[in-house]
Amino acid sequence: MAGFLLWLLLLVFCWPLALLALVLYPVVWLLLLPLRLVGITVGAVFAFLGALLMLPARVLRGRPV
Repeated sequence: MAGFLLWLLLLVFCWPLALLALVLYPVVWLLLLPLRLVGITVGAVFAFLGALLMLPARVLRGRPV
């Protein structure tokens, strides 16, 4: 909501810049999408490696009493 209000404020004071931001936002989003996917993949790999390293400790811990 705050982002929309800031955009409206920008539209009132500097409408060419606001329209440029409106047009360029989807382009920037598409350009950053591969980086976001790489970040998700790297996070998943680190989570998998952490779970793999902790597996022996979880197996040897046994059942809670």
